[in-house]
Amino acid sequence: MDPCPFVRLIIESLSLKLPPTTKPIASTTGIHSSATPCYCKLRIKNFPPQTALIPLSYSDSSPPDSTSSAVNFHLDPAALRRVQSKPVVLTVSVYTGRMGQSCVYTSRNGGKMMGRVAVVVNLDGSVVKPVVFQNGWMKLGNDVDKPAAVLHLKVRSEPDPRFLFQFGGEPECSPVVFQIQGNIRQPVFSCKFSADRNSRSRSLPSDFTTNNINRGWMTPFSSGKEKPGRERKGWMLVVHDLSGSSIAAASMITPFVPCQGSDRVSRSNPGAWLILRPHGASISNWKPWGRLEAWRERGPIDGLGYKFELVTNSGMTSGIPISQGTMSIKKGGKFCIDETLKDSRASSPLSNIKGFVMSSSVEGEGKASKPMVQVGVQHVTCMADAALFIALSAAIDLSMDACKLFSSKLRKEFLQDEQDFLS
Repeated sequence: MDPCPFVRLIIESLSLKLPPTTKPIASTTGIHSSATPCYCKLRIKNFPPQTALIPLSYSDSSPPDSTSSAVNFHLDPAALRRVQSKPVVLTVSVYTGRMGQSCVYTSRNGGKMMGRVAVVVNLDGSVVKPVVFQNGWMKLGNDVDKPAAVLHLKVRSEPDPRFLFQFGGEPECSPVVFQIQGNIRQPVFSCKFSADRNSRSRSLPSDFTTNNINRGWMTPFSSGKEKPGRERKGWMLVVHDLSGSSIAAASMITPFVPCQGSDRVSRSNPGAWLILRPHGASISNWKPWGRLEAWRERGPIDGLGYKFELVTNSGMTSGIPISQGTMSIKKGGKFCIDETLKDSRASSPLSNIKGFVMSSSVEGEGKASKPMVQVGVQHVTCMADAALFIALSAAIDLSMDACKLFSSKLRKEFLQDEQDFLS
């Protein structure tokens, strides 16, 4: 398998030094503490703008490199083709006061612009080697006769090659999965989906050895007191290679059931999947690799909540969380494991996972979904490694259906026991 070229443009080591004549920035200018009263907007043409806080510096020397305020722009093959042999201009606008949702600020809400700097970036050659474009102080403003604040930033790029995959259809339709390389689409996996609600054994491969699982990960299914149609269980997707061997699977091990007096899956009682991989020399042995929980969030935005953990040999109490969040039920979103993102770093203590791991697109409820999956090259040593991420992508996509309100009907692929899922 050959990867596709990706480049990560990184802006880090942000720091602001005020001129000696500047009065201290009081708390009345915004909601930030005096230690971090400023923020910046970073813009590149054809990319959504990003925002970052800027700490103040009181040292005459450059601050040490730090990724605490790092901002990343990801350039995929299409973006790299657009900027080929063309300079990219990164504009950094610095503001005092509170950081709002809009790029328009007024003195009333405390967003006063102090100035901006521009860095020209030439990404030719960045797909094969790291490049540093700027590392030092830059003056805010063009008036040479007046003292001005100076901004420290480091702008660099690094290659970030990824494998690209796309499901040929919705996961519940047992699609083929293609690897994408430019205009070439090559089949590399096939999927087999089943949804037998009445058989727990059908939720695992027929050759699955339960002795390989610490039973702390296996949450018992419903005791049978639920009314027909008030639980979704037994869903299973097995990933096969081109020879027909099963090399990964996503198995619904905890049913998706509505909380009492409601028709939605709650955060307090989520459904769960195991992501499975072959174990040992025999293909009859399987082992859990990850565990995905999903539920339907309440609040002003109707969302699919999720948490993904790596399974350890110690069982359920020592799972390592590496991704959690919420995506819109209506619009969908992107499931992502990326240790360079601020949210991901805050929620993940995992030290041996670096950089981008994977992402998968998820369509909103009721929309046809053919997940597009990206996997970092450093996390794939064989086809079975890539298949695990395909199974995980299917599980998060199927969770959108599993968390559908129980007052709504599911499509026929989920009704293999010929019962109506309506309550």
